[in-house]
Amino acid sequence: MALPGIRTWNEPTPARVLAIYAHPDDPDVSCGGTLARWASEGSQVRILICTRGEKGSQDPDTDPDTLASRRATEVADSARILGVAGHEILGYGDGELVNDAELRERLVERIRSFRPDVVVAPDPTAVFFGSSYVNHHDHRELGFAVLDACYPAAYSPLYFPAAGSPHRVHAIFLSGTLEPDTAVDVSGSLECKIRALTAHESQLRADAHVIGEALRERAADAGARAGMEFAEEFRVIRVVA
Repeated sequence: MALPGIRTWNEPTPARVLAIYAHPDDPDVSCGGTLARWASEGSQVRILICTRGEKGSQDPDTDPDTLASRRATEVADSARILGVAGHEILGYGDGELVNDAELRERLVERIRSFRPDVVVAPDPTAVFFGSSYVNHHDHRELGFAVLDACYPAAYSPLYFPAAGSPHRVHAIFLSGTLEPDTAVDVSGSLECKIRALTAHESQLRADAHVIGEALRERAADAGARAGMEFAEEFRVIRVVA
């Protein structure tokens, strides 16, 4: 049985979904099971990655451009595993995202061009996870930029008029949230998520078996809160003007 405040998502599969994240492996970690499920059910899913991910290494001798190229290949491999319709990398510097007019305009242009029913993005209000993890600067800046792009910019014609005709996003699914209110059943797509994440070989600090077990444990915990085997949790914002 679901805990109070957590509802099971049981609505029709959205026709178009745009997942907007900072780093190449963020969508897989945050919502890969949900994206794979929706794609398998006929949704046209696109992934927008905002940075090159060129600083994603603990080795000081790593060449940033070489790493960025490798991570772009990993995004393509992961997207193919998830079954999404397409992906794009905007190419900002890793750690350099800023919620400014330039970024918002680029996001608005993608939203108006693709016209998604649902946008999936990181929850920018989640700053501290317990006492051992601080949410990445890029996650926070991008999360606020996505919210600002969806509401009010994308559907207001006087915001960025050169970015296309206005479009209203129906719902924003915020992942990595400390205030989840919705669980998506990913019991049938969790293994796809695990395969997609392990495509990001440059980021793996443990073998695939260990990573898979960690993802299953996390999804099982979320599922237990929602009364299902495996789940991903979100804070869902219904955009009402």
